[in-house]
Amino acid sequence: MTDSASSSDKTPSFEMTWGSSTSSGYCSDEESDSEFEQYFTARTSFFPKTRKTPVTASVKKDEQIDSGKQELTAADVQQKVKEYNAQINSNLFMNMNKDGSYTGFIKVQFKLARPVSVPAPKKGSHDAGGRRSSGVKRRTSFYLPKDASKHLHISSRTSAREVIEALLKKFTVVDNPGKFALFERSERHDQVYVRKLSDDERPLRLRLCAGPNEKILSFVLKENETGEVNWHAFSMPELKNFLRILQREEEEHVKQIVQRYALARTKMQEALAGSTPG
Repeated sequence: MTDSASSSDKTPSFEMTWGSSTSSGYCSDEESDSEFEQYFTARTSFFPKTRKTPVTASVKKDEQIDSGKQELTAADVQQKVKEYNAQINSNLFMNMNKDGSYTGFIKVQFKLARPVSVPAPKKGSHDAGGRRSSGVKRRTSFYLPKDASKHLHISSRTSAREVIEALLKKFTVVDNPGKFALFERSERHDQVYVRKLSDDERPLRLRLCAGPNEKILSFVLKENETGEVNWHAFSMPELKNFLRILQREEEEHVKQIVQRYALARTKMQEALAGSTPG
């Protein structure tokens, strides 16, 4: 897809929206005979914090939104496009094509718990520390900002898998697209529902049928959770970096516990010193 909204193209156009946070934090270098990698962590923990109260729930069969699966005639699509455009207050309109397809924008939020990897700087370029590259294979891994989002201009024929691949290509992420999945998020009856899209689902069709309201439907890019973390999918420098992150987190927790007990001991000693024997 291009800015001209041609349905025969396959490369979506992009509009990027960032939050105020940036990727920063400590970094660690790991060098081997074949590769030299840098890791920048935007937070201290590799694992997401446990929520006290769940904000998501499985979608019940009788509460699923089936509007994105219903068959639509050309007249239906044209009418829905007209109604959709009448509800938005921006220039992110949908447009009909002569072949019956249509183009428009979807917004994808990033909710990634693990870092992503980007390719090495080219030979002769400088790395993040201002040092000149020496031709050794490099790769950088970092956490995307939690509130990062992106608008994609896609076609009604663009699949969820193609959306994922386009997002990774735009960010020059070299990780396997199979590590990620596109989810739809909706709010109903004061409850948040999240559903994983299949690879062949059409996000723009879902967007059209649901309307422009983000509470009714929004898209989120997350890790493709399959159960336990597949540690074999990470390189040795990545694993060592994760161990360093966990070690720092463990040391911080130990420090907090020691301080808490020291404070409790001090208060008990003060209470004992101020009490009179009975």
